[in-house]
Amino acid sequence: MGRVSGKVAFITGAARGQGRSHAVRLAQEGADIIAVDICRQIDSVPYPMATPDDLAETVKQVEALDRRIVAVEADVRDHDALKAAVDQGVAELGRLDIVVANAGICSLGSAEEMSVQTWRDMIDVNLTGVWLTAKVAIPHLKAAGGGSIILTSSVAGLQGAGNVSHYVAAKHGVVGLMRSLALELAPFRIRVNSVHPTQVDTPMIMNEAMYRLFLPDAEHPTREDFAPVSEALNALPTPWVDPADVSNAVLFLASDEARYITGVTLPVDAGALVK
Repeated sequence: MGRVSGKVAFITGAARGQGRSHAVRLAQEGADIIAVDICRQIDSVPYPMATPDDLAETVKQVEALDRRIVAVEADVRDHDALKAAVDQGVAELGRLDIVVANAGICSLGSAEEMSVQTWRDMIDVNLTGVWLTAKVAIPHLKAAGGGSIILTSSVAGLQGAGNVSHYVAAKHGVVGLMRSLALELAPFRIRVNSVHPTQVDTPMIMNEAMYRLFLPDAEHPTREDFAPVSEALNALPTPWVDPADVSNAVLFLASDEARYITGVTLPVDAGALVK
């Protein structure tokens, strides 16, 4: 316990899924939390996105651990709203040490057929939103004398996949951003790394629209239908990892145990990348 005691973590996409898991895991180890989520729907996203009630549940779970949390509804595409959120959190909690740029969406379509808006939404959230998250946080990390930035990419940030070219492009872009930031920020003792999960048991993946990506001929594919197809992507015999598995990697990169680790792409992929 206490691996990030006394530190403050800024987490985007914190209302549910991996983001909530990261908030709770870091809080378990002593961190206070600045939690941001859009908490509304983006039209091009084919599954229900997080709600204000989801963000309230994250607050409840963090406070149950006797940690402080500042939760703000903000869109990572909106620089001013994001800056106001992190500035408010630092004003209330006193500092910033850890940034987890986790917010992301997924949608489907061939490169030829997807709409221009679908492409733009993906790049704006999954790449520009990651840059904006780092941008508004960096001055606070410098003021604290250093810190750790963790960017959520994907196995799709290290290999290609069909019918999600916009997602793959964004997640590859996150890797380039991470490597550049690692170089820019090293003199300020700010480390920057990325995590690369395989399928994760979250609402973004566990929905019929996403099952159809892997089972295009199924009329109404279910979680049970999806499981063997997903497991075939991994080397280890599991169809997906739990959010906590990714959170443990985030905790490691955020902690002093990783104090000399920067510029690294860390898979949490059940061996998907070695297949």
